[in-house]
Amino acid sequence: MNIAITVAAFLVALGVLIVFHELGHYLVARVFDVKVLRFSIGFGRALWTFRRGPDRTEWVIAALPLGGYVKMLDEREGPVEPHEMERAFNNKSVWRRIAIVAAGPVANFLLAIAIYWMLFVGGVQEAKPVVGAPPPGTVAEKAGLARGETVLKVNGEAMTTWQQVRWRLLQLAVEKQPAQLEVIDAKQHIATRTLDLSAFDLEGFESDPLARLGIRLDWPDTEPVVGDVLSGDVAERGGLRAGDRIVSIDGKEMRLWEDVVRTVRRSPGQDLRLLVQRGNERIEITLRPATIRENGERFGRIGAGAKVDPEWRKNHFTLVHYGLVAALGKALERTWDTSVFSLRMLGKMLLGEVSWKHLSGPVTIAEYAGQSAQMGWIPFALFLALISISLGVLNLLPIPLLDGGHLMYYLIEIVKRKPVSERAMELGQRVGLALLLVMMAFAFYNDLNRLLTG
Repeated sequence: MNIAITVAAFLVALGVLIVFHELGHYLVARVFDVKVLRFSIGFGRALWTFRRGPDRTEWVIAALPLGGYVKMLDEREGPVEPHEMERAFNNKSVWRRIAIVAAGPVANFLLAIAIYWMLFVGGVQEAKPVVGAPPPGTVAEKAGLARGETVLKVNGEAMTTWQQVRWRLLQLAVEKQPAQLEVIDAKQHIATRTLDLSAFDLEGFESDPLARLGIRLDWPDTEPVVGDVLSGDVAERGGLRAGDRIVSIDGKEMRLWEDVVRTVRRSPGQDLRLLVQRGNERIEITLRPATIRENGERFGRIGAGAKVDPEWRKNHFTLVHYGLVAALGKALERTWDTSVFSLRMLGKMLLGEVSWKHLSGPVTIAEYAGQSAQMGWIPFALFLALISISLGVLNLLPIPLLDGGHLMYYLIEIVKRKPVSERAMELGQRVGLALLLVMMAFAFYNDLNRLLTG
């Protein structure tokens, strides 16, 4: 992958998410006439600083871009002039403090809603829910699913796109609830297929869960002609180009693109000799597939895709778009569903039902940012929406040092009718710091493990 694109996409994603989060705090603080001393993007040494506004607020871009903060006038953090006492954060009513603190996560949710709304209004090309042939022994094969069947409903809920089917089945699989699929085949015969998801294994959640169930999108039996080549990946570095026909690999004839995929996947880290037809000449290219891991198994990948017939794509993809009001409803629904799902997964981590190895750190997030950016602006926008929701959910957790921890203190204050003691807050800060350090340690360890194991 192109490192420059990855770094740039990561910095853009972080910048957008942090700015929106902190702007939420800042704007609501201004509404309630709280004096803002500093608005910082990042932590540590200031790289760029300027002052503006009636309060001469200090605007800062700092060296460590893994977060940010809004510093407000507060008697607990320094002396306050008598004429500014009313503008100190700690002197505002508890309800106003709650609004200011909650505004950060709310801004992240609003950003996700805005992204989804714009995409739904403008229209997004999505695959129709036509299933491919399920591998033998999988849940889908046992349920009787056959290649070419189109999913009409899942548990009575109408489905129009492959993404809808994936999302609904993923939710049911995590809860290990049965999925009843109403399908229609090419001859217009309607049937019901029931998927038994009771044995779904959450330990392999980092790979494609639906592929493990045997549910995959139907693709045509394409010729072994290269369509897309990922920038900076194995195929491009080795000299493979779009339009190349792969005649053979290590002397074995390649009749379909599926033959290429199978050969590459079973050859991680091994040199492969490709005989390629390029125009009127044949050339030999040597590639060494990168190693990826899924459920403890190793597979190869070169970062190239098949050339798909435009006519087939036109028949199997649909433009999904809604009116202004309907799109807003869909955006709210998508944001709510994703937030609830994130909370459920966090709960399962705490209960030990899901491994902590699924917790990702900045390296993994940067990798996904780079991948989505190379795929186009729509995938990158969807990535931003997903990470924005995750950031909002994370910040609402009742952990001291996070926004949710402060909200927890204020709710206790409402019940007790007096602020939480300084001693209790200090103890909470230490516990919260310890929890965050543990989470960060797990995230960085997972990142390092993914890097070392491919």
